[in-house]
Amino acid sequence: MERERLKKAKRIVIKIGASVLTTKGLTLDEVWIKDFATQVSSLSKQGREIVIVSSGAIASGMGLLGIKKRPRSLPEQQACAAVGQGYLMKIYESYFNKNGFHAAQILLTWEDIRERRRYLNAENTLHALLARKVIPVINENDTVSVDEIKFGDNDKLSALVANIISADLLIMLTDVDGLYIDEKKTVASVVKKLDAGIEKIACGTDKECSQGGMRTKLDAVKIAVNSGIDCVIANGRHEDVILGILNGKKIGTLFLSGENKMQAKKRWIAYNARSQGRIFVDDGAKEALIKKNKSLLLCGVKKVEGTFIYGDVVMIADLNGNEFAKGLSNYSAGNLDKIKGMKTKEAEKIISEDFYEEAVHRDNLVIL
Repeated sequence: MERERLKKAKRIVIKIGASVLTTKGLTLDEVWIKDFATQVSSLSKQGREIVIVSSGAIASGMGLLGIKKRPRSLPEQQACAAVGQGYLMKIYESYFNKNGFHAAQILLTWEDIRERRRYLNAENTLHALLARKVIPVINENDTVSVDEIKFGDNDKLSALVANIISADLLIMLTDVDGLYIDEKKTVASVVKKLDAGIEKIACGTDKECSQGGMRTKLDAVKIAVNSGIDCVIANGRHEDVILGILNGKKIGTLFLSGENKMQAKKRWIAYNARSQGRIFVDDGAKEALIKKNKSLLLCGVKKVEGTFIYGDVVMIADLNGNEFAKGLSNYSAGNLDKIKGMKTKEAEKIISEDFYEEAVHRDNLVIL
């Protein structure tokens, strides 16, 4: 019964791993891409909106350059991506065009996601493309990304993209049948709650052309389901895998989200924005935030850490340093430090202009 809800999904993000997209991790599998494009085109003609997050640029470049082992150095990886990305998009455009659609290339870095204005620009671009029935194909901008701005894997990127467009469903295609729950490779059909026990099952990967593993996929699933987006991990080599999933067939592992979808701004705060500092609060404030859905008042603030200004994202931690919330600060670090722990009337005497009763308003706050 849980899979019946997938039939109603209209806006869908599909993440394709390099192990699915390539033949032995070295060259693009055009037969698979052709079939995939046919499935996606069929769904688009039904009125569904599809966004693709595609790995494969580095592997594509490796194949074109005759490199048989993934380079270890960042410049070599970037060089492979520079060669392979154009060819990857050429193949996508070719097969989507044969089905009456165009493919649009979008390359993202972390900075495009965590800086609010660039985030909104990406959101607007994606909505404009979907309105014109164009298939966006997103990849990390490997040719310029460095460690400080890399997502690390396209699993997380796919979850963040699902957040950007307020997707109904995230499908992650890989080379395994789903989440294995024992040594016999029994696949979990439905996971209603992603708890610590489920996460312990996950493991990494040692594949040459794959950055992620089940652990990184579960990290991405956590972002999706906590944002109100259902998620499926499935074997991309399953026949008509996308059509089957959206017809409610028992394919892969379905991770169910909660009934309430997080507001767009709160999704950005929780998973996309980079925090600029920390605010430490007492136990009373922590309880008010978590249990009573209250704003963070000045009297509950006990310590300020970092350098931030009005409107910056900050982490909120208890006095033991446990971070439990994230939000937009109404004050700079300097001003908040001056009035921390004070009652409203006392604080207002010190901060006469741009005064707020709340250090962080509940509308701009997310419990993690």
